[in-house]
Amino acid sequence: MCGIVGYIGNEQAAPILLDGLEKLEYRGYDSAGLAVYDGTDIRVMKATGRLKVLSELSHGGAMLPGCAGIGHTRWATHGMPSDTNAHPHFNKDESIVVVHNGIIENYLKLKKLLETRGYQFVSQTDTEVVAHLLDYYYQGDPMEAIVKVMQRVEGSYALGILFKDHPEEMYAVRKDSPLIVGKCAHGSIIASDVPAVLKYTRDVFFIQNEEIVRLEKENIAFFNIDKEEIQKESTRIEWDVNAAEKGGYEHFMLKEINEQPKAVRDTLNPRIKDGRIVIEELGMTPEEVAAIRKIYVVACGSAYHTGVTAKYVFEGLARIPVEVDLASEFRYRNPILDEGTMVIIVSQSGETADSLAALREAKKHPGVRVLGIVNVVGSSIAREADHVMYTWAGPEIAVATTKAYSTQLIAFYLLAIRFAQDRGKLSEAEAGNLIKELQRLPEQIEMLLANKERIQRFANRYVAAREIFFIGRGIDYAISLEGSLKLKEISYIHSEAYAAGELKHGTISLIEEGTLVTALLTQEDLYKKMISNIVEVQTRGAFVLAVTNVGNTEIEKASDYVIYIPKTNPYFTNSLAVIPLQIFSYYVAIGKGCDVDKPRNLAKSVTVE
Repeated sequence: MCGIVGYIGNEQAAPILLDGLEKLEYRGYDSAGLAVYDGTDIRVMKATGRLKVLSELSHGGAMLPGCAGIGHTRWATHGMPSDTNAHPHFNKDESIVVVHNGIIENYLKLKKLLETRGYQFVSQTDTEVVAHLLDYYYQGDPMEAIVKVMQRVEGSYALGILFKDHPEEMYAVRKDSPLIVGKCAHGSIIASDVPAVLKYTRDVFFIQNEEIVRLEKENIAFFNIDKEEIQKESTRIEWDVNAAEKGGYEHFMLKEINEQPKAVRDTLNPRIKDGRIVIEELGMTPEEVAAIRKIYVVACGSAYHTGVTAKYVFEGLARIPVEVDLASEFRYRNPILDEGTMVIIVSQSGETADSLAALREAKKHPGVRVLGIVNVVGSSIAREADHVMYTWAGPEIAVATTKAYSTQLIAFYLLAIRFAQDRGKLSEAEAGNLIKELQRLPEQIEMLLANKERIQRFANRYVAAREIFFIGRGIDYAISLEGSLKLKEISYIHSEAYAAGELKHGTISLIEEGTLVTALLTQEDLYKKMISNIVEVQTRGAFVLAVTNVGNTEIEKASDYVIYIPKTNPYFTNSLAVIPLQIFSYYVAIGKGCDVDKPRNLAKSVTVE
């Protein structure tokens, strides 16, 4: 969840490192640090807080001259945020320096061993173990020392390493934490994610597990753990460079909320040809689809919420039983994965540690197909899944997902319709009508975005709220889960989502005078039951915000404030109802003065368990 950048070349390294880290600050912003070789020594500068503190301290990198360096922005796991715990970390004589993303699971055991060998530790981090372990094994050959360290450490890591004795080289290593490498016009560069390098190169190499990279100004060489040189193919990144910039918006989150119509079109349009759904990358015949007897959707956070929606859509359209699992729980409950099962792993980054572990658990079972729904091309989940479906949302920088969530929903809709057709559950005419409804969604999302000022005015009333509840039934419950998560993660207001029918089983005791309850009513066959639930909370003093379909004016009698969404097929309402909830959460957080792009204690790409 930390961000790594490294550079070796003909330009000054520090400004390039700072620029790259700025693009990765969504991965961690507890502290940051740089290490640069100045021709004589490796000099380190670190600072607690946001990257701008380090940038000001180093005068934009001018205080750290040199053409080879590594940088890091931290999301704290071992040791509280502090200058001492910030990366990079040195060995004892400051001749080897390391930055690290991931967790060394056996660091305590290794630390005790090193202490018996006379090594002294100055930080609370697991990363310092790596620096001292490299020192312990180093006998003049960096590759030999790195391999021995890889054989001793357990856990996940992406490492950037400089050796003072080898000033013309930089090393990078990866196991279960993302790492990319690129060759630019004036040198070589490493990073945790693509946005950090787009300014310098569009051709990148995705490093795979237990691979080692040696970077020089003019050359990049790749090795396996046996120190055998290997050949790798680069991947061309087609993103617009401006897609990773704010583009005039105050925050990335607001920009990405407004990019949703385009992101939805980009996910939809290439897969609809002549009025039919064509998912070429799925690589499955109709017969293979028809043979699927059960689906597991496995994900974390907002991606999990898209899975809750997918359960209703797949079961309703394709008549396939679906089970939705939190990735962090899936592999620990000994899931029953028989032949004919499909496991769908959903992740924006394609590097989410728990989701990747669930994928590997699923692949242990013969006859189980694994499909990855991811945004990042070449990511670990994309490479390791049997099949992959890209969402093509473009880079998403804000920690709280918006457009990636929306495109994951679209991917599920497309899959459900395709599966329903292959299983003979939808006629051509029925499928055609559903496709037309899908194609209208981008325009309908634009209509909702055009009315965001009205939602902003309402949000201003709840800046001081202590707790807010979201309720719904069926697919509306899935929308409630996402609306609640958006609010709590960026505004720090306590918020919970409940299946509305469960209110009377305890939750209603929390409702008191003035409590805001957001009620979702997009499923027409459940209107009456939801109105009964609304009356229940209103009777206890709640103020009710209703989000419902155009035409459902009956709700105005039972609620205090109504937001209408355009009519669409009941299976697709999540794509519209979530928009006002995103906007509401954004403006509540802004009103409280919160940093919506980088909420406290959170990071964008969760690459540790």
